[in-house]
Amino acid sequence: MPELKEGSKAPDFTLPASGGETISLKDFKGKKVVLYFYPKDDTPGCTTQACTFNDNLPKFKKMKAVILGVSKDSVKKHDKFAEKFGLTFPLLSDEVGTMLEKYGVWVEKSMYGKKYMGIDRSTFLINEDGKIGKIWRKVKVPGHVEEVMEAVNA
Repeated sequence: MPELKEGSKAPDFTLPASGGETISLKDFKGKKVVLYFYPKDDTPGCTTQACTFNDNLPKFKKMKAVILGVSKDSVKKHDKFAEKFGLTFPLLSDEVGTMLEKYGVWVEKSMYGKKYMGIDRSTFLINEDGKIGKIWRKVKVPGHVEEVMEAVNA
């Protein structure tokens, strides 16, 4: 799988999402898509990130951009997470990891010297024409949503 770069065509996907929807990239043709990958529902960093995106949804809507969160959690977990924190944007479930592989975010990580596979917290800004406009890897949550908004607005 070739590494994705800014300007590459965004890999298509169709996944089940919170709220019982099935979502495909092609559903958003003509809109900007902020596609963010996060490790796990209801953990401190992931909750902060999701809530910050959610708080800024009106601004993203004004910029004709949609937010999609993706993790390996099940739709059932996503629904609980969304309900608990009042999240109103779709959370996609990639339990098999096909999309994670396509976007190159399923990586070897290490904690306390132990190696394991996990999601590299990453965000992709996909332009109206389905091309990747910007990529953020190894995202640090504080200030990230503001950075994404600047890029969407640019």
